Amino acid sequence: QVQVAESGGGLVQSGGSLRLSCAASGHNFKYYTIGWFRQAPGKEREGVSCITQEDGDGSTHYAESVKGRFTISGDNAGNSVYLQMNNLKPEDTAVYYCAMSALTYCSLIGVREHEYDYWGQGTQVTVSS
Repeated sequence: QVQVAESGGGLVQSGGSLRLSCAASGHNFKYYTIGWFRQAPGKEREGVSCITQEDGDGSTHYAESVKGRFTISGDNAGNSVYLQMNNLKPEDTAVYYCAMSALTYCSLIGVREHEYDYWGQGTQVTVSS
């Protein structure tokens, strides 16, 4: 089983920023699609963003609710994928999950949950007003 791990969650005030990180042991993220998802209490899990660095067009995807505020990226070595979250709002409060797909191209699979094979345990993000 591939071990996926998220970090960087915490408690921030409305308008603040956090950067979440994701890593997987023994794998170079340049050869996989990485997605971020979130789930708020009492709500269904929601796709947030994805990235494929191997894709020739550098494909990324963002949910409408986070466009212009969140940015997904990977480091040049393929060791980590990040989700930079700016101008956070209380409605962003959720457990955030990183997931990896053995298939390629965010542009093709987007943030459809069933396309992702390996999941982290989640990291809590709480935004106070």
